[in-house]
Order: sequence, then structure tokens, then C-alpha cells
Amino acid sequence: MPKEPLFLTGLGQDSHRLSEAREGEVLTLAGLPFACGLAYQGVNSDGDVILHALYNALSTAVGGGSLGPVGDEFVRQGVKDSREYIKQILQVVGERGYRVANVSVSIEGSRPKMEKYLPMMAKSVANLLEIERARVGLSVTSGEGLTAFGRGEGLMASVSVLLEHQ
Repeated sequence: MPKEPLFLTGLGQDSHRLSEAREGEVLTLAGLPFACGLAYQGVNSDGDVILHALYNALSTAVGGGSLGPVGDEFVRQGVKDSREYIKQILQVVGERGYRVANVSVSIEGSRPKMEKYLPMMAKSVANLLEIERARVGLSVTSGEGLTAFGRGEGLMASVSVLLEHQ
């Protein structure tokens, strides 16, 4: 019987267009609400680009696909909280005999300004994954106006994960 690999890696990406928030709308990042005057445009869930990219990274690490079909099913069930998506894929990761060893998150967008919130966001991701805060790296770049994200039209998150066999 083949031996399970000691480590698996996954890479995920997600992006959403931004718009000015309407009354009661907030921007969700890393499972946290930010009342910053911005909201994701045209999304069915909370639109959390970090958690959506994290889902994709975890899923592809264990041979799965993207969030799209799973997210559509959650929305049909009335589930819009992206933390629920992560709980679901973590169950799959665990059933395959793995756990999260390390996560790296990179965000591109010129707005909102997030630098001072990065430690809080990394802690939120660590808590969701049930790992130590030191195992979550989170960086942000403005994109310097070179892309739509750098011009403030949206946010993009890229996530890499390292899974270790239990």
C-alpha cells in the first residue's frame, strides 16, 4: 500500500471588485468585519477574498477543486459566512490525515489600508485553522496603481498552505 506523503502544498487565489458600501454593508477580511465604507460588489456570500483563497489552497492541497461549486451550494442553503466554508474543507483535510502546518497570505489592493490590522487578521486565520499565530504570515501590497487592485477597484488574495501528515 502506498505511503501518504509527509507534506502537501496548496495554492489558492480569489478576487472581488469593490464598491462604496451601502447602509449596513461591511467588508469582510479574514473572517472579520471592517466598517471602512467599502463592500464587495455582486457577491452572494460575505465575499471574504482571504478565506475564499484559503479554501482553494486547502482544497487543491488534498486533490480537490475550487470553491465555486461548494460556495454555490452553501449559498443555496443560506450560508454566507466564509468561515463555514473553511470549517467544511478542514474536515476534508483531517479525513485525509493532514493538518495545517503553515499558511502564507498575500493581499493586493490599495484600499482599504490594512497594515495596522494584519496582526488581528493573522490571529483570526490562525484561530480558524486551530494553529499557532506564528504559523500564519500575512502581507499586503498596494500594487502601486499597476493593476485594477492597485487602482483600488478590488481586492485580491493569494494563499499558499503547507499540510503535514498526522
